[in-house]
Amino acid sequence: MQPPQVIPIVPFFNLTLGYNTGISFGLLQSVFEDNPWVLTSLTLTIVGFLLLWARRAGSRREAIALGLISGGALGNAIDRIRQGAVTDFLDVYVGTWHWPTFNMADVAIFLGAATLVVGDLFGRNRPAAPASS
Repeated sequence: MQPPQVIPIVPFFNLTLGYNTGISFGLLQSVFEDNPWVLTSLTLTIVGFLLLWARRAGSRREAIALGLISGGALGNAIDRIRQGAVTDFLDVYVGTWHWPTFNMADVAIFLGAATLVVGDLFGRNRPAAPASS
């Protein structure tokens, strides 16, 4: 597959090859395009901290969520090391509006972050409200 080739799959989803030298949604591409090692080093440092956090996680859900984030970030870092950019290929759209292309590592990062947020909002035992007299 060569850019800008598009392979339609279903009416809201295509396979579209793209390369992202920036951070999420292609932000800061011009900053990191010539220096992928800067972003890769930052990513690997963050992965290290996430893995330490996962070792001390208070629950299995939290550890799994941190593992998803770490694994996704590590997958994207490997892409940057191998080719200087992250390979994106999943294209979700409605009509003519397209979400920025992404990859399965991005899906893992999103699912891990969503699991942390939802678990924090709804999964913990909250202290009981004081009894009224």
